[in-house]
Amino acid sequence: MPHTEGPLSYPGARTVDHVDDYHGTKVTDPYRWLEDLDAPETAEWVKAQNAVTMPFLERLGEREQLRARITELWDFEKVSAPFHRGDRWFVFRNDGLQNQSVLYTMNAIDGPQRVLLDPNAWSEEGTIALSGLTPSEDGALLAYAISRAGSDWQEWKVLDVDSGTDLDDHLIWSKFSGAAWLPDASGFFYSRYDEPQGDALEEANYFQKLFFHRLGAPQADDVLVYERPEDKELGLGADVTDDGRFLTIAVWRGTHPKNGFAYKRLADGPDAPVVVLLDDFDASYTCLGNDGDVLFFRTDLDAPRGRVIAIDVNAPARDAWVELIPESDATLEWVRFTGGKLFAAYLVDAHSAVRVHAKDGAFERDIELPGLGTAVGFGGRYDDTDTYYAFTSFTDPGTVYRYDIAAGTSSIWHRPELSFDPDDYETMQVFVPSKDGTRIPVFLTARKDVLASGAPVPTHLYGYGGFQIPMTPAFSVGSIAWMERGGLYAQASLRGGGEYGEEWHLAGTKERKQNVFDDCIAVAEWLVSEGRTTPSQLVLAGGSNGGLLVGACMTQRPDLFAVCLPSRGVLDMLRFHKFTIGWAWVSDYGSADDPAEFDALYAYSPLHNLRDGTSYPATLITTADHDDRVVPSHSFKFASALQAAQAGDAPVLIRIEVDAGHGAGTPTTKAIEEVADVRAFAAHITGLPV
Repeated sequence: MPHTEGPLSYPGARTVDHVDDYHGTKVTDPYRWLEDLDAPETAEWVKAQNAVTMPFLERLGEREQLRARITELWDFEKVSAPFHRGDRWFVFRNDGLQNQSVLYTMNAIDGPQRVLLDPNAWSEEGTIALSGLTPSEDGALLAYAISRAGSDWQEWKVLDVDSGTDLDDHLIWSKFSGAAWLPDASGFFYSRYDEPQGDALEEANYFQKLFFHRLGAPQADDVLVYERPEDKELGLGADVTDDGRFLTIAVWRGTHPKNGFAYKRLADGPDAPVVVLLDDFDASYTCLGNDGDVLFFRTDLDAPRGRVIAIDVNAPARDAWVELIPESDATLEWVRFTGGKLFAAYLVDAHSAVRVHAKDGAFERDIELPGLGTAVGFGGRYDDTDTYYAFTSFTDPGTVYRYDIAAGTSSIWHRPELSFDPDDYETMQVFVPSKDGTRIPVFLTARKDVLASGAPVPTHLYGYGGFQIPMTPAFSVGSIAWMERGGLYAQASLRGGGEYGEEWHLAGTKERKQNVFDDCIAVAEWLVSEGRTTPSQLVLAGGSNGGLLVGACMTQRPDLFAVCLPSRGVLDMLRFHKFTIGWAWVSDYGSADDPAEFDALYAYSPLHNLRDGTSYPATLITTADHDDRVVPSHSFKFASALQAAQAGDAPVLIRIEVDAGHGAGTPTTKAIEEVADVRAFAAHITGLPV
């Protein structure tokens, strides 16, 4: 039955008389003290909040049943697409309930597999994760990164693949970096920040630098390869082309979609200069690889939905650039240069289509995919004859296919065995007009009988709408558990994402961010008006930038939702840029430091738009104490303010996970517990049968 309990007694939070002046507008910040994550008072607040939240969740009759079923659904073997360097192959496997996936190696694609790295042995709780890896060109060595308790900080180590033992190399203070080996495996390039002078989980990260680490040398001897001291916000991502000819350097600024590019000729020795090829930051440029001195790029320059160009570094003038694959009606999401072919992955109304082109851009064929879903992979080297990809959908957690490049045919390499029948479910796509008439793609998935009946049922609506990230079909155990009980899962592709290229993205940024919330509200209203659900059955969920979406929509339309689930959300839009990598989001959000952008941020900032005496939906905020992407003070302050403002009986709770971060590397045990708690809360409020 739906929620009928009376109001809860919350621990409350001390308020302070803190006022900031934003360009003449005085803004109070009564919970500013909760930004001090190391303060004993903050720790006591966290303990007190969990002491209210956890007993409430434990009392839910739905919780244990859902936890048991979610655990059962989660328990299937998960296998990644395999990849190789030299004659050595690598693949990730998880037997079902392992906290972290295990990296295996084999000498042939279908040969015996040997455990190479098992992160489950690194900590009893499974809170140390493998966060990055790159094999050397011959596959004999593996540079790999670990992260602790969900932090973005990485430690790089080097493994001898044959013996399975670590070498002495150990690099720290790296973040947002891969590793790029020299062809002779004498060392690799990586990016790092200076050692933080304050709290490593809160201090802003600036001045990323690119270093070369020589194998066996101490980190103190690493050679600075490239830096941009004139601009503290620039980041540097390194790669080495398959033929070893170039070190390529992507120059990025936070989450801004426009970037620069530089390169270094490795054959000319360590003293060869870094050559800046692209420095106007006028578009996005992703280097796909090279053919001799010609570099291939996916770009949105003069093509908001993407195209492929070739630049000869010996004739780099723009009028000499060659277009290989022109812009089309579909969004060119990414391209792989594998087996001498260009594998171009498009988004067609937010689901995947993959086309194969010759290296001169000539179209060769479409790859037949199983249905509405998302394809990833197609990686490999220039001379490969096969490539591998994974296809996932709302009911397929990931089937891995081998693709024969010459024949143009796919065959199943691994299909998981599941404890439910995907054929019992159906996905349909609808297009909902937003407030200004823009058509918003929405996927609806449910049991076939539920979808056919059209009767109102508890509905879980999920959205994101930001940073050019598309919301494509994706598998979720929690959604299967929801749908098999008769619920509907709806996923909206809102403006701000990457579904329809850069124009679609820009339409949901800065002073246009309200479009994203209007899109989501329009979808929610459509679900109600079409009789698919009712406001007393409607759940709105989102994480990170999607947590902002939930916070904004529930403050603007508290009457429209029964349950709101902001996870690790960006909720204080006036101060998000003050912490860790938050400054990097200014390209999407704008900054309160800018008088022209302050008004728009203040108008929708969830923390600043809570109103005392309002009946807000039942809310379960989720965050983690080691989240150094979206620091948990966002959620702490929002929870305190929402509890104080709540006039209705609906519960307002915050669930704070310990020894966890923004989501990447979360142990399976913690993930299952959180999914079960969140879904049980939503089921209890909406009356979903369990």
